[in-house]
Amino acid sequence: MAQQNPLNVQCFVKKDFQSVFVGENDPKLLYVSRISPDASTHPRVMHAHRDFVELLLICSGSSEYLIHDKKQLIKPGDLLIYNANVVHDEISGPGIEVGSYCVAVGGLHMPGLRENALIPDDAGYIFPTGEHFEAMRTICEMMFHSLSSGEPRAEAFCHSLMHALLVKALTVVGGREAAADEPEVEEPHVLGLRIKSYIDEHYMEPITLQSMGEALHISPYYLSHVFKQMSGYSPVQYLLRRRIGEAQTLLITTDLPITTIAGMVGYDTQSYFNLQFTKNVGMPPKKYRQNYIVSVEEETKRAKKKKKKE
Repeated sequence: MAQQNPLNVQCFVKKDFQSVFVGENDPKLLYVSRISPDASTHPRVMHAHRDFVELLLICSGSSEYLIHDKKQLIKPGDLLIYNANVVHDEISGPGIEVGSYCVAVGGLHMPGLRENALIPDDAGYIFPTGEHFEAMRTICEMMFHSLSSGEPRAEAFCHSLMHALLVKALTVVGGREAAADEPEVEEPHVLGLRIKSYIDEHYMEPITLQSMGEALHISPYYLSHVFKQMSGYSPVQYLLRRRIGEAQTLLITTDLPITTIAGMVGYDTQSYFNLQFTKNVGMPPKKYRQNYIVSVEEETKRAKKKKKKE
């Protein structure tokens, strides 16, 4: 194998280079999560984000995630891109442990796309990163470490790394064609999407299978059959997970009392809400709120302990 010329040490940037992020397209980094396999035993249940994009890099484990209208297999090396308002259910738990990084970005105005969409809505959701995986994993780890350890100017440093991650994501997606050549959607699937849309709009209300059927002019039996065929969940299961996922979002992004949150997601009593939350997440809502957010002090202590052991 021929050796490279040792004088080949400098690379130039093309003079006609233009940044993707100009004008009103000014993305803002909102948060970075590092989900270890053991932490994934307390899953982030079905939810959507109204005003930002989430990028999820799968590092270990595999599972079936419900994304928008159907369950899809995810595996190590996959990049998942959730545009704003895309419902996703990250299914994990004992025996299904998934390690990943999650990066949230707001303020996106990509040319020709709706607000807070990184890619076209018909481009898909799951993209194998291939040769780009290690670079993306390193960027995510640098961002998480910098923010969690409270480094000076961590926000500015991570803002620049976010640009690099987004460009890498666009590179990974670039080789994929939009799903325009897929066969036409069958009528039952269209009905399934109507049911999904109804639940997504009314999950905070006291709806039942009967009331859904009446609102959509469908028999409850047929409604349940069509929806389960499309999504893998019964309408009642989907409704439950949608409520719990929204409750998780409120617990980690607001200081609202748990009783208030229970009412906001459709529960009459906090005790029943606590029961359903614990059953689906693996810990009560109060404990979940206390454990989810990374404390800079705790992360610093953890890093010092690790250093001593080494």
